[in-house]
Amino acid sequence: MWRDFKTFLIKQNALALAIAVVIGVALNGVVQAIVNDLIMPVVGAITPKGEWQTATVDIGLVHLKLGDLAGAVLNFFIIGLVAWWISKVFIKPGEPAAPAKNCPYCKMAIDPAATRCPHCTSALTA
Repeated sequence: MWRDFKTFLIKQNALALAIAVVIGVALNGVVQAIVNDLIMPVVGAITPKGEWQTATVDIGLVHLKLGDLAGAVLNFFIIGLVAWWISKVFIKPGEPAAPAKNCPYCKMAIDPAATRCPHCTSALTA
């Protein structure tokens, strides 16, 4: 039973997923700190009164919290930009994949180095 469980963890990438979640949580703390401690004070200083997140619009008995919504959208946008920036710093693009060619018989995309089509099994000429 232990061997089956170990095989499951390795084969289904459960261990890699667990590590990714832990790293994601840690990265979330870094991104939140950058946004809350560096970016939002600047946003708060350049907006009127700095209390724009508490703005409401009252329509009869309905109280729309437009400031809260605007703050959530702005936070999402800023957090997305910071996460994108961090990913650009740490993840460098690899070599572009070789362009696929089409099988002359079934017209499906195949690897350029293929000698036989994996779709129709036709032998390909050089």
